[in-house]
Amino acid sequence: RCKESFLTHDQRCRMNEDTGADYLTPWQISKCVDGGGVGLIDSSRCNNFAAGDVVISFNWPWQTHAVMTGSDLQKVDPQLVDGHLSYFLGAVGITGLTALLGIREKGHITKRANHTMVVSGAAGACGSIAGQIGRLDGCVRVVGICGSDEKCKAIVEDLGFSTAINYHLEDVPTRLKESCPDGIDVYFDNVGGAISDAVIAQMNNGSHIILCGQISQYNKDVPYPPPLSEETQKNLQSKNITRERFTVLNYMSKADAALCELSQWIKSGRIKVLETVVNGIENMGDAFCSMMKGGNIGKQIIKISH
Repeated sequence: RCKESFLTHDQRCRMNEDTGADYLTPWQISKCVDGGGVGLIDSSRCNNFAAGDVVISFNWPWQTHAVMTGSDLQKVDPQLVDGHLSYFLGAVGITGLTALLGIREKGHITKRANHTMVVSGAAGACGSIAGQIGRLDGCVRVVGICGSDEKCKAIVEDLGFSTAINYHLEDVPTRLKESCPDGIDVYFDNVGGAISDAVIAQMNNGSHIILCGQISQYNKDVPYPPPLSEETQKNLQSKNITRERFTVLNYMSKADAALCELSQWIKSGRIKVLETVVNGIENMGDAFCSMMKGGNIGKQIIKISH
């Protein structure tokens, strides 16, 4: 029985025949749409599961009840999230792992090195966690780029970002120069496009880009990662900036330890979790469209049953 499901920008890619990622399969016409979810076992014929177990799946049908094979489910411990089951879909799930392992594997943050980190899509599910991890791992300055004053206020006042830039209302290159006087050492890239070009132009020699997502490009008929402008390519080469695609599924051997660390940070209050919760399976379509337009702050959650 599905209790909560989550929506992600990756699901936009599943509307394409070629999703651009080996781990994503396209949705099939006339078939039930599926995605990540957390729920309870009502009854089980599988020895590994019993009634009442809390389970997650990346292939949960968008329906209130479903018959699923045991291989599609993973049992989780509610104590890891203090009973906030939706956190398994975000901060103590694949989203949190993407933020933590992306920073650890590709960000190369060094304590006491006075690193500056910039996060685009900073009020989204992954960006909001990534910025907090950057601060905890030693960055002296964490700057978030968002699409509204409400989001900018949330990441600074609630999450502890140093400052925020509203790309709809402010000149991003100018604000980056003001906010990052020593240049940029780490860039957690969720959006691509013109915003990323502006960030890369101000990155330091030997800096690092964590290529997490390119949401500004998902509606365009381009390969992933999308091609860069000639000027941006020259910046990468001349400054020896690393920019490699990051797929968290390649680092799952480190997942258990990382999830425990995320759980401890959240329980202690060192990481705060933002969610936008919509009630009712009948509202999934509207919630998805709202998310694609930037209507969510933090993880977009659909509460299906109580």
